Amino acid sequence: MSNSQPTPRGHRLWIPISLVTLAALAITAIQLQPEVDRNFKSWAGSAIGLLASVFVVIWFALLSRVRWKLRLTTLAIVGLSVFGLSKAVRVDGTVDGRGLPRLVWRWTEGPERRYTHPPVTNGIAGAKAATKIAGASDVPQFFGPNRDGLIRGAKLARDWSVHPPRELWRQPIGEGWSAFAVVQGRAYTQEQRGTGELVTCYELLTGHLAWAHTNHVRFSEWQGGDGPRATPTIDGGKVFTIGGTGILDCLDADDGRSLWSRDVLGENKLPNLIWGISGSPLVFDDLVVVTGGFTNGPMLLAYERASGKPRWAVGGDKSGYSSPMLATLAGQRVVLSVNASSLTAHEPATGKRLLDHPWAKDNWPKASQPVVLGDDRVFISAGYGMGCEMLKITATGEGGLSAAVLWKNKRMKTQFNSAAVRDGLLYGLDDGLLACVDIATGERKWKDARYGSGQTLLVDDLILVQAERGIVALVEAKPDGYSELGRITALTSKTWNHPTLAGCYLLARNDREVVCYELATAQAIE
Repeated sequence: MSNSQPTPRGHRLWIPISLVTLAALAITAIQLQPEVDRNFKSWAGSAIGLLASVFVVIWFALLSRVRWKLRLTTLAIVGLSVFGLSKAVRVDGTVDGRGLPRLVWRWTEGPERRYTHPPVTNGIAGAKAATKIAGASDVPQFFGPNRDGLIRGAKLARDWSVHPPRELWRQPIGEGWSAFAVVQGRAYTQEQRGTGELVTCYELLTGHLAWAHTNHVRFSEWQGGDGPRATPTIDGGKVFTIGGTGILDCLDADDGRSLWSRDVLGENKLPNLIWGISGSPLVFDDLVVVTGGFTNGPMLLAYERASGKPRWAVGGDKSGYSSPMLATLAGQRVVLSVNASSLTAHEPATGKRLLDHPWAKDNWPKASQPVVLGDDRVFISAGYGMGCEMLKITATGEGGLSAAVLWKNKRMKTQFNSAAVRDGLLYGLDDGLLACVDIATGERKWKDARYGSGQTLLVDDLILVQAERGIVALVEAKPDGYSELGRITALTSKTWNHPTLAGCYLLARNDREVVCYELATAQAIE
């Protein structure tokens, strides 16, 4: 009779250890790829982690050799915990520009963070005309006075430790990712308050609401959040705006009275973009030009600025998320447009397509402004792994334009940000890090300091950075390395809005709060 005992069987721990090790190695390998987009890194890491967790659960349930009673009890506890958690949390937008959902308790503050009702139906009685303010300059449209991200002649003080920005006022604001346009001491923006999508006008020095115009619509999307995205354009005493659902308004700049209105998407039977209409109106001559919808119907539309009567519409691609701009290329004045899968140039008077340059696929959004360099070059860029191209534009014999790629790479992967150029160098956020690129060669000079899905302005020889986390930083624009001169915590939650610098006055906002600073200038401290 044998006295040997059965050999105890192990729990096969090598299986979960191997799974976790392989998942960690895969995530590390992806994170170490310098030019792989951080959105892909984030989503891939989450997917690998989730997949590894599922396989560990399968191992525990079927292969672990743990007693069945303990297995079933553990799995029941885990299942009930997951079910309970799913009922206790909700998605409140995204954590940041990488697109991962932000989970919050269901009983916490809802998406109506500050306002549940518009302040007025339309206008404010007795609104006074705007007046010029000393030290302020006009920024009548999106992305700087000339829609190129350049602020010239501001001459800001460079040492914020000695001359810090002075806060003038701070207050809640409705939801949305619009920026400010500033003209004659008034700041115009767009925001969502409850069911009302508003165009609002504030006094620059005090933050006092001068007037508000309301459309009873609301754009909502779980990743991008609610509210309008575009920025007002001010011209000739009129305010031109387009909301998240495609309502184009022309308002009196003094009191907000409606002069005319068009439902761009509804009238043209166009589906909205996934993340909402974002292109700010382009106003020139007797026209207002706006972007279209998410279809191969009209992608660019022009209206008469005086009456709102449709003038022309051109199709051929889905619309993008950047704003149309006026440029001169190869001797021709054109309307330049970054679309879902192309860069096009159009004859201003008729919309006739003069240039159609295919660029990447339309499965990822393009939100960055093109950079026009001289008479014959255009720089285009985007995030989500698409990178950038430098194009040389030449005239064709038929009166059109053609584009040749001078260089392309992934050394400037703008996402919501748009680059700007100074002294032959491009400055912008490359996948969330501030970077400097030589426009002649595409060589990256430096890349440093993570600001996330923020925004930048080139202010003379300085870079004003609005970081995604709400910090505003002042950085030197120079080719020989990154140097931050100062920073302030302007806001404390996710900030995708472009900052506006009107002379010495800085307006920063997000979907919750707005703050106005007075920045010291070199002349003021001499």
